[in-house]
Amino acid sequence: MTMRGPADDGGLTLVKVGLLTREYPPDVYGGAGVHVEFLARELRALTDLDVHCWGSRDHGDPGPAGGTGAADAARHRAWGALDAANDALRTLSVDLSMAAALAGRDLAHSHTWYANLAGHLGKLLHGIPHVVTSHSLEPLRPWKAEQLGGGYAVSSWAERTAVEAADAVVAVSAAMREDILACYPAVDPAKVRVVHNGIDTELYRPDPDTGALARHGVDPRRPYVLFVGRITRQKGVPHLLRAARNLERGIQLVLCAGAPDTPEIDREFRALFEELRRARDGVHWIPRMLPRPEVVQLLTHAAVFVCPSVYEPLGIVNLEAMACGTAVVASRVGGIPEVVADGTTGLLAPYDPGDEERFEHDLGLLLNRLAGDPRRAAAMGAAGRHRAEREFTWTAVARRTVEVYEDVLKAA
Repeated sequence: MTMRGPADDGGLTLVKVGLLTREYPPDVYGGAGVHVEFLARELRALTDLDVHCWGSRDHGDPGPAGGTGAADAARHRAWGALDAANDALRTLSVDLSMAAALAGRDLAHSHTWYANLAGHLGKLLHGIPHVVTSHSLEPLRPWKAEQLGGGYAVSSWAERTAVEAADAVVAVSAAMREDILACYPAVDPAKVRVVHNGIDTELYRPDPDTGALARHGVDPRRPYVLFVGRITRQKGVPHLLRAARNLERGIQLVLCAGAPDTPEIDREFRALFEELRRARDGVHWIPRMLPRPEVVQLLTHAAVFVCPSVYEPLGIVNLEAMACGTAVVASRVGGIPEVVADGTTGLLAPYDPGDEERFEHDLGLLLNRLAGDPRRAAAMGAAGRHRAEREFTWTAVARRTVEVYEDVLKAA
């Protein structure tokens, strides 16, 4: 599985993979970044891996052609002449740098539209197969036009071009596979493979300490509902804030929420948060990304974890909560039902974009139901932990990913 074929000395050679991503530690802010972080860790034992990611000021000057930053990744930056340009154009300049750096690789594997075009250009330039992992789809995120303006048309073109020409497309859920084939009917269904996200159940495990709660003003004697995620349309945070108006008075709400997509949604979030905070106590907002150990503590001691997304190909954050032994209330969208077993590891609220008030009502109802029944919530949390350990290991994810590599290399 880890080998491509005979080497000149009679041995076997590891597949030379160029893994392309926007996010990579320490710059991880979403599920796709988490996926790449842990997949890369496992792939290092199975392949000859080069990681190419976006650079930042924190990693020094990578040089005019991209260059290297941290020892385990080559970090690339946008062309300086585009500093004032639309972010989509800046992304394409990073893709050019990444594509040039793929010389000598056997295969390119890109994640998200930010890196998809790099993989496609690398395929054309170096004559190597290109594997795309789809974590979301631009046609199903029309609100991105608020953030990117005309760049949304550019990002959509980049994704479509790469996906339709890819040698294989990895979908992170069965629901995501259906979405890919619906959005891009030119793609051969045989090329679209399902490989779920994973979870490290050693890093994410119940932590009895409560120091993080005290640091952030959360009362450990009162149940709390926890949200962890970005302030975006996709994550449904405004829906949660409206649903929280109906939480029982003794229940706290803790929002680990930052990185708003646009000034508009930032203003909307702040207005709803302030309205809720004036109406009740126990409403806490942590606007920055916390160290993983603190997130684990908050997950562990939450009465319920909530994921109110309106679009979610899988929802890796639900796996993080489950691994910490916490029950989940989530929207029934995308790949979430493939992770959260309704009635066993959590409860799911149907989402209908034509009746958002009903969704918010149902979400509040389910949160009250579980937060008010600690015995049932604990049983669901234990079942979630067991499911995470049994079905969603990163080792299995990496092995299935390498199987995809081997299949496309054999067909090349």
